[in-house]
Amino acid sequence: MNYKIFFLVIFSFFLFSCQNAIINETKNKTFEVKNRFNNTGFALVYNDKLNKINPLNARSLDIYHKSLKSRSKVKILNPTNGKYLIANVKSNTIKFSPFYNSVISPRIAKDLDLDLNEPFIEITSISKNSTFIAKKTKMFEEEKSVAEKAPVDGIQISDLNSKSTKNKKIVKKVFSYSIKVADFYHKDFAKIMLKRIQDETSIKNLKIIELSKTKFRLLIGPFGDIKSLKNSFEKMKIFNFENLEILKDV
Repeated sequence: MNYKIFFLVIFSFFLFSCQNAIINETKNKTFEVKNRFNNTGFALVYNDKLNKINPLNARSLDIYHKSLKSRSKVKILNPTNGKYLIANVKSNTIKFSPFYNSVISPRIAKDLDLDLNEPFIEITSISKNSTFIAKKTKMFEEEKSVAEKAPVDGIQISDLNSKSTKNKKIVKKVFSYSIKVADFYHKDFAKIMLKRIQDETSIKNLKIIELSKTKFRLLIGPFGDIKSLKNSFEKMKIFNFENLEILKDV
């Protein structure tokens, strides 16, 4: 009897049985997809003058978003000062300029100390099963309750010509933002996309940054004012990128 063939048959049968067991076990498990939405960009702070947009309660912790599911939770961060809070997506059917990554309530802008001239935020979707949301849900409900009862004061812009500011040193802020088109695995792909943008739009200030040997970032900018930034951002609509981002000081 050829024992080598015998043991080979037994080993093959054992391996096949183990594979089937793993496959069957896998089918019965639910795996959480860790593909979270993340975006940095400018928010549109709701006010009564935005009559083409459905009203947003000024005291709420609600936002409008274009793609995130209604009633989903998001973390909103002010990258400038590190302040953040948990907000609720009220609707994803409200139409507003694609330049803005969301419409937020005045309460959110106030709590995060956002600069109304540059309301730059980072939005991150939060899974209901995540550790973060489990720890913060109670805080969210408490913040929401307090926010809905508390008055909303306007954010005052200091008069630089007033007597109280004459002796203070005024630090002039530099506006410097770029549009992140995408990150590419190969530099050649980034070059192809760069050329296509140049050929199909009037955008010229493009560059490729090598972040690693397998990560090449295509950027537009930097821009020195919000008008030119918004103009170029809206020109990119023809390419149907799902998640264009605005980056600060890159």
